[in-house]
Amino acid sequence: MNNHSHNNHISSDGIHTHASSDEHHHDHEHQHESCCSQSSCCSQNKTETLATLSSGSTRLTWQVFGMDCPSCAKKVETAVSQVAGVEHAKILFATEKLVVDTKEAQDIAPRIEQAVKKAGYSLSSGTSATPAEKPSVKQQRLKEYGPPVIMAVLILFSWLLELFSPTYGRIAFTITTIIGLIPIGLQAIRLIRSGTPFAIETLMSISAIGALFIGATEEAAMVLMLFMIGELLESYAANRARQGVSALMALLPEEAVKLNSDGTREVVAAASLRPGDMIEIAPGTRLPVDAELQATSASFDESALTGESIPVERLRGEKVAAGSLAVDSVMQLKVLSEPGNNAIDRILTLIEEAEERRAPIERFIDRFSRYYTPAIMLFALLVVIIPPLMFAQSWETWIYRGLTLLLIGCPCALVISTPAAITSALAAATRRGALIKGGAALEQLGTISQIAFDKTGTLTEGKPMVTDVITVNDMTEAQLLRLSAAVESGSHHPLAQAIIRKAEENGISYVQAENRRALAGVGVQGSVDNETILISSPSKLIQNKLSSEQQQQITQLEEQGKTVVVTLKANQVVGFLALRDTLRADAKQALAALKQIGVNGVMLTGDNPRAAAAIAHELSIRYEASLLPEDKVTAVIALNKAQPTAMVGDGINDAPAMKSSTIGIAMGGGTDVALETADAALTHNRLIGLTDMIILSRATRKIIRQNITVALGLKAIFLITSLIGLTGLWLAVLADSGATALVTANSLRLLRKRKEETEG
Repeated sequence: MNNHSHNNHISSDGIHTHASSDEHHHDHEHQHESCCSQSSCCSQNKTETLATLSSGSTRLTWQVFGMDCPSCAKKVETAVSQVAGVEHAKILFATEKLVVDTKEAQDIAPRIEQAVKKAGYSLSSGTSATPAEKPSVKQQRLKEYGPPVIMAVLILFSWLLELFSPTYGRIAFTITTIIGLIPIGLQAIRLIRSGTPFAIETLMSISAIGALFIGATEEAAMVLMLFMIGELLESYAANRARQGVSALMALLPEEAVKLNSDGTREVVAAASLRPGDMIEIAPGTRLPVDAELQATSASFDESALTGESIPVERLRGEKVAAGSLAVDSVMQLKVLSEPGNNAIDRILTLIEEAEERRAPIERFIDRFSRYYTPAIMLFALLVVIIPPLMFAQSWETWIYRGLTLLLIGCPCALVISTPAAITSALAAATRRGALIKGGAALEQLGTISQIAFDKTGTLTEGKPMVTDVITVNDMTEAQLLRLSAAVESGSHHPLAQAIIRKAEENGISYVQAENRRALAGVGVQGSVDNETILISSPSKLIQNKLSSEQQQQITQLEEQGKTVVVTLKANQVVGFLALRDTLRADAKQALAALKQIGVNGVMLTGDNPRAAAAIAHELSIRYEASLLPEDKVTAVIALNKAQPTAMVGDGINDAPAMKSSTIGIAMGGGTDVALETADAALTHNRLIGLTDMIILSRATRKIIRQNITVALGLKAIFLITSLIGLTGLWLAVLADSGATALVTANSLRLLRKRKEETEG
């Protein structure tokens, strides 16, 4: 058991925050407005997450084994919730975790474990992260396949015996039924005691016992076997749905090669690594932690995390995510993440939180099923007693029909219709490099008909480059770049970095300017060779500094979507540089694909109108320019009123606008905070993934409707045929198991669909 004691708070998941800006004016003293005083305020999701700990509470976690479907998880939650002292209990089905909030951490754990055991499930024990009681593969298969195989063998034997002696055959069928009924009946009793009286096990037990009393021994045995097969199908569906999560968890190696301070190498447990430690990774091995590359460059296969099949080249000092596969050489890295707080752990945490954000239709069906089963049981009872008492009908006939109705009333197929589809869709999205935070976000995606895009870092790469170097009088391009780079040296502003890169690419050496200082609202100034050099935005220069010809030239460059900075030496213009942020390689393709599925785009940017117009014209997209963060919020609210609108951004500065939209979508490369802030994120950082997500959401909504139609339609048909005596017990359970199997198989189609197929 992992007893995480977070007194009065939940520990941070370590997601780092980075700012992004659309403002490309050359003003080196940016004062970004935060959306609120604390980042947690910005990152508060629109949908419900794990309950916040109350004052003085402790959060305990276990791993649960034996859950085959979401209804099993509900049974465990109900059992634990009834333990005195439990404030909140939640099962995270994808990762098979039980999370309990309590103020009695020391005394309550044994009682919780006992309650789960009584409900028929098992918990991991001990304090290690590896479950001590996790059954082996052989034990799991025996538990899953053993009961239906034994029942099938006994039924076959009973049938053969009945051919020779009907009396002994009937006795054999009775014994077979009792053998099959014992585990199901005991489970029903446990569930009734733990607070779940209307479970499928209860319905099965009542039906089997009733069938024995009226002499339908063959059907009673067959019903139990079909039920076991249905349970096996549900277990298979649950395991398939959890495969994506299991694959993520398996990415992290348990050991690593640590480099000691004396130069020796030591194989240590990955859990023992701490930030600052040095490790060595060989080709073909995965990174156990988030780390910083120490080599000049190296290639990593990040497909398991991002869906990007081509290896990515990382440079010295760049962060490499845990789970990445080293491709070409032995390399050394510096550990950045604490144990349990690497990229894989954060994604798993987000997947767990996503289970709290259920789709509205899923919440409705959950509420509906609470009343549906008791109502069906009451109806079945009335069917049993009214015809014999009021119309002198045969008791045996109507008891049989009433028992049949009980089985038809089982809500399994209906309950699993939505979560099976949503879990499959979320797993499919993860495989494609998209992280969608739960059913609510998935459902909202399907309603989107318009997307608002942040420009910098979303439609563009966020890395401006120098496109034009224009000199004045006797100044050469090399001299202009040397002076500009000298003044910009040491600055982290994107435009400054672009100028420095341009100088270095041209092989121009420079020395950092002396007396460098930022001039608020103007630019940056420094001294080179005892001459004062100023780099400024054209609009910040005093009148008459630029000739009419130079002003016209600058206007032409700005109309091409470029940002222009002017360099002055001794207060005289010596040249100017034009810079432009490059479009993402797939920006045009993504917008065209969105238009094909009926989704329009609009660009929101803080850039000047001329630069914004040039980018918008190239992308054939509407735009709004010169927007401050609060202006973006106003714009998104207005768009959202007209039609459901998603907001796509790349960092914390876009958070207010994301919260104002129907759904916020983050570019995964913008920073890890995007995963925390938004309702969905493109972890592979490709805009074309937006189309995939929306198509997948629409397909999921369609499959959910199909599933509900199948579940309720079959029940309605068999309800009528059972009342008029056309169908019996075994057909009723076959219909129920068949509906569950159909719903499951239909949902699993989402795992196989490719993006070009999904739309259909």
